[in-house]
Amino acid sequence: MDELLGLLRSIAPAVATAVGGPLGGLAVTAIANKFGVADDVKAVAKAIAGDPEAASKLAELDLRQFELESQDRDSARKREAAVAAANGNALSQLVVPILALGTVSLTFIFIGILLFKVIDSAQQQLVIFALGYATAAAQQVLSYYFGSSKSSQDKTSAMQKAMK
Repeated sequence: MDELLGLLRSIAPAVATAVGGPLGGLAVTAIANKFGVADDVKAVAKAIAGDPEAASKLAELDLRQFELESQDRDSARKREAAVAAANGNALSQLVVPILALGTVSLTFIFIGILLFKVIDSAQQQLVIFALGYATAAAQQVLSYYFGSSKSSQDKTSAMQKAMK
């Protein structure tokens, strides 16, 4: 598995992330299908290492993964716009923005409190866990409303050039 991940990290980072994640088996199956080999980590790694067009084939999978993620974000934004445009009650239109503002605000308040409070050593791991959870949630909220980083856009254009 380490050999496969090493090959994928340099060629197709999004695919490498998928292979290393909880749905790694499905990602390996997709790669095996793309290369026409057995659904086995060793067979896939051997096929990638021996194929001069591996980068192109994996770039297609990487691009497809990125397209699926983009479609997911786009559908969430379309849903948000539809709810805002609907003639429903004010509460149904304000739930998501209130949760988003609350998440980001509480995260900053939490960070501010931690800057000035001494944490007991017995509680440090719990505080670190809670801080990690809060900052990850705030990051998701900000990505939802403002999109992902410019590096993601650069990655998309690089992958599209590789496909041509």
